[in-house]
Amino acid sequence: MGHLYWDTLLRQPREHSHVSKKARARMHTSAIIYGPVQSRRLGLSLGISVLPTGPKVCNFNCPYCQYGWTRRLTLPGLNDWPSPAAIAAALSRRLRQAEARGERFDHLTISGRGEPTLHPRFGDVVRRLKGVRDRVVPGTPLAVLTNSSTVLLPSIRAALVELDERHMKLDAGDASTMNRLNGTRIPVSQIVAALAELPDIIIQAMFVHDPMSVMDNTSATAVERWLDAIVRIRPSAVHLYTLDRPPACEFLRPVANDRLQQIAVEVRDAGITALVF
Repeated sequence: MGHLYWDTLLRQPREHSHVSKKARARMHTSAIIYGPVQSRRLGLSLGISVLPTGPKVCNFNCPYCQYGWTRRLTLPGLNDWPSPAAIAAALSRRLRQAEARGERFDHLTISGRGEPTLHPRFGDVVRRLKGVRDRVVPGTPLAVLTNSSTVLLPSIRAALVELDERHMKLDAGDASTMNRLNGTRIPVSQIVAALAELPDIIIQAMFVHDPMSVMDNTSATAVERWLDAIVRIRPSAVHLYTLDRPPACEFLRPVANDRLQQIAVEVRDAGITALVF
């Protein structure tokens, strides 16, 4: 269907010097903070993009992604990423504006057009954002939405633990379904083992299907294998949802609410909180 499955690329970013520091700062700052967005799961959420401007930067290639297919096969250069200081400064300015206007947010959410934990200084980003949050809006949860691919890295796990909420993707419990739904060949067993080591995580699972049942994680077998993984991880909660925006693959269809509720019941029967959105 025209999309490209590709292996995870966690290469050392390369340096670029063809863009001036001032130009990069202006470009990054204008694209860092977005929203607030009324989220089905997070309430009124102020988005924080730690990703470069331009095409989506992700090491997954999910057919359901609202941002389209992943076209970029290598990570951007080091200087293409917004610096931790620039990200923190952008958040501080926006929160000061909100304070002056009487705005209140339910969450501050690290997300954006791609996978935020690919930022080469993600740990520093998290620490600086926490500092801004603590000074300006103490008590507002700082969350991340991640595809879980980098949870294998100790430095990323350490940074994730510092956040108030960790929303970790897991759409499949077997390699074949994960490859079709996420466009990756990272061993699902390794992701599951690493997720099991993180405390108090929320699993976010997107359920979809297509007329040919090629990209379908709602079958009894697929759900059984996914549920086995959920039981091994023992998250604090599981959030189940389906398509709400146009996906990259035009053939994908949303899953009926009745089916999502059936899957949620199976999760609850395993002693784990499950919510359908």
